[in-house]
Parts: sequence; C-alpha cells; structure tokens
Amino acid sequence: MIQTNVSPTLDGLFRRVLARQPDALALVDPLNKQRVTGQTPKRLTFAQADRAISALSAHFIESGLPVNSVIAIQLPNTIEFMLTVLAAHRAGLIVALLPQLWRQAELTVALNRTGARAVVTMSKVDGVNHADLAMNAAAEAFSIRHVCGFGTDLPEGMASLDLAISNGSTTSRAVTQDGRRAAVISFDVVADGFRAVPRTHLNLIAGGLAVFLESRVPQGATLMSAFTPSSFAGLTSSLLVWLLSGGTLALHQPFDADALEQQINEDSCDTLVAPAPLALRLTEIDLPSRMPALRNVIALWRTPEQVASSAQWTVESVGLTDIYLFGEAGLFGAARPADGSAAPIMPGPHGAPRDIPGTSIAGETMLTPRGTLALKGPMVTVAAYAPPPPPSDSLIAPPPRDYVDTDYAARIDRSTGAICITAPPSGIVAVGGYRFLSQDLQQWAKRLGQGALLTALPDRLSGYRLAGRAQDNARGREALSELGLNPLMVEAFRDRTNPA
Repeated sequence: MIQTNVSPTLDGLFRRVLARQPDALALVDPLNKQRVTGQTPKRLTFAQADRAISALSAHFIESGLPVNSVIAIQLPNTIEFMLTVLAAHRAGLIVALLPQLWRQAELTVALNRTGARAVVTMSKVDGVNHADLAMNAAAEAFSIRHVCGFGTDLPEGMASLDLAISNGSTTSRAVTQDGRRAAVISFDVVADGFRAVPRTHLNLIAGGLAVFLESRVPQGATLMSAFTPSSFAGLTSSLLVWLLSGGTLALHQPFDADALEQQINEDSCDTLVAPAPLALRLTEIDLPSRMPALRNVIALWRTPEQVASSAQWTVESVGLTDIYLFGEAGLFGAARPADGSAAPIMPGPHGAPRDIPGTSIAGETMLTPRGTLALKGPMVTVAAYAPPPPPSDSLIAPPPRDYVDTDYAARIDRSTGAICITAPPSGIVAVGGYRFLSQDLQQWAKRLGQGALLTALPDRLSGYRLAGRAQDNARGREALSELGLNPLMVEAFRDRTNPA
C-alpha cells in the first residue's frame, strides 16, 4: 500500500488512531443485533477492526474490482457497515450508500445510475430478506459483476464476507490516499426527481468537522449513534465524528428504547447522536439519573424548518446541538445556549464552533433571489445540484453558480437579522427520513384502488410516517410491492370502517 498523504482520507484518519492506540475499543455492535440480523453482537479494538478492514479490502481486490469503481452498500447500523466503508476506500473504491428501506425498484435505479460494479448487503434485516433483494436488483443492473453479503443462508452466487474476514487475506494494491478523490455517492430527491450526489473525502471530512467541532465532542469520546448512516448526514455524524475524536463508536439499530438506554449505560457513552424528535424526548425523563455518563446530545433535524419552534432543552448537565439537514445538499450545526432555546442562524459565513470568533469557516448560509435558503462551503458539492443551462442564443456562457439552492423557503427576521426557515421544498414530502415527490405519493394512492388513502402523518420519532388505508388489504400490499415502495414505511392498510 502506497501511503502518499497528499490530503487526508477516511482510511488515513483511521490509521492515525490505529497507530496511537491499537488495543483501544473501536466499534461496538447494537445490543439488539441478534434480533435484527440473527448475528451475535461484536466488540472490536482498532487492531481487530484493522485486520477485518484489510481482509475485506483484499476480497474486493481479489474479486477483480478496479480502482475507482463503485461498490453499493445496503447494510443496517452495525459494525459491518463501518468496516465495509473503510475497506472499500482502502481498496480504492467509491461507496454508494443505499438506504436500508429501499426495495428492488429503487435499488435497480441507483445501481444503474451509478454504474456500480458490486453490491454488499446483509442476509436478513428485521425479517426482510435483503440478500434476495440485492440479487434480484443486481440481475437488472448490467454493470454489476460481484454480489456479496454478511450473515448466514446467503443465496447461491453471493460471496460471504464473514468468510472473507475469517480467511484474513492480506492482498493489497497501490492506492494513492488523496482526499480529493471521490469517496461516496448518496441519493437525494429534489423537485426535478432522483439525483445522485458524489462527494470526495475532503467533502466528508468537512461535514464531520462541522458536526464534531460545533457539538464540542471531546477527544476519546464514547459515541452512541442511533441514526442510520446511509446518507451524508448519517455517515458524517457517526463514522467521521468517531474518527475525528479517536474514541469508541457504539451503534444502535433504530429503534428499541430499552436496548438504547441499556447500551448507553453499559458502555458509559458520553455522546448520543439521534434523530431530533428522539433527542428532545429525553427531556421527558430524569436524564441525569437514567443516563449519568451522557454529556452531549447531537440532534439531527430532517425537518429544519421546525427547529426554531421546537421545545426548549431543559437538561442543564447535558449540552444539545441542533444539526440542520437539507436532504443530501449539506448541513450546519448550532449548539443551544444556556437557556435551551434554538440558537439564531445568521446569514453569511459561519465557523465551527460558530460562537467563537476566528474559527475555520465551516460553511455559508444565504438567501437566493427566490426567497429560499442556499448553502456554500467545503462540504457542498455544487456541481451535483447545478441546474440545466437555460436556452439562450448568446455565445457567452452564464457564470457558474457557486451555491446549492436547498429549495427551503426562508426569510430574514427584521428584528434580529437571523434567517427564518419557513417551509420545506414545494412538492416534496419527507416520510421517516426518506424524501418523496408528492406526485409520486398520489400515483401510489391511485394504484391502491378506489377509496384508498395514502398520506404522511406527524410522528414524534421519525418526523413523519406514511399511513394509509385500503378496502382490499391484499391489493394494497401487492400494489406497494409492485411499485417498489417499502411496506414497512406504511403504518396500516385497514378497512375503511376503521380509523387509518
């Protein structure tokens, strides 16, 4: 392996911590992993994790995957996810993040859009056979050459990554570790449809630093992540914050409240990363006595327009940092002041931490002429969201746009000068962390039959849930399967005489 550190990479960050403390605890599986995947929870030191990463990297190389090819990953929030991402980068591959609740239709679109050469999955997650889903989607993607998975009872033709780790191959190849190289591809839904968003290692590190520094995570922190990592925000708030702190990353597959509390206490976790609705619910319990080691809570808001009106944080011994998420376009954070209210977001450049003058610029917020919020900065990939050039007879190209329009309606408060985010993008519905075009929901409702209803309802944990009802339950579920919409996202399909 050639280690030419032109600029930092994720593997470089991991190796830095490995060299300093190889025997320190690095990764901890969810306590409920046995129920979720059928596998026994694991605990790995940095040295053990490094051996697993090298073995997985060797498997990808020996499978004939060339440098800079795309490997798609659909895994739950377990240590296999983190190991696979780091192994892919060590082998010089680009990771495409596939959300766990996607089914064959969405998987096929994503694989074809990115030209993925390989797929990594888990045999089963929460009773759903993900191995068969991956095999079926791969059959419809011409570019796929290798399908592999963790777990038992893998279908014929799928390589076992558990076996690859146990074999411990040391095959490697020369890969220049350059942070300017492509690292991941995530997927977003915007007004004009489905979009793939690539990012470099430096983009990811910039996002991780914005969260890490604003929330003041200490070095050597024991981090509990209860936010799925299959997005830019999920990856930066877990994998990147862990690597930057050089501590321990404990994982929780959402959602089991008792298991989460038990693991936070057993591992003495001082930092919790969770969806904002879940984080704010902690004020309803006696947090200092229930989770005495907890000192920092990082709340990720998929609905950033709701932060300003959210309840006050009343736990004085635990700090809360609001992380505003704008799909896959970008994020920014703001730690809450002593009174527990949401911090004002001022337009212009902001550092990390934002309340300390002279800190490095993490990003910039601004209003567009359309009255929407725009983002600039080192984590934002402007080219991925660049609008098509307008038709023009001019021979002079228009100047390139240097920001991403999030399409969130916003205005400037006259009394304070702060930015007020007032509404989500028009025509897009956020359901349980997934974004849909509202017109797609209408089409799905039509497929469910006459008298059916499909709608998004507020939910304290996920922000929204998809709820519906149909006169014919069997027809409703069959229609969902044909459309590729995940039945787990639907609360209920009941007879019209019953409440939805």
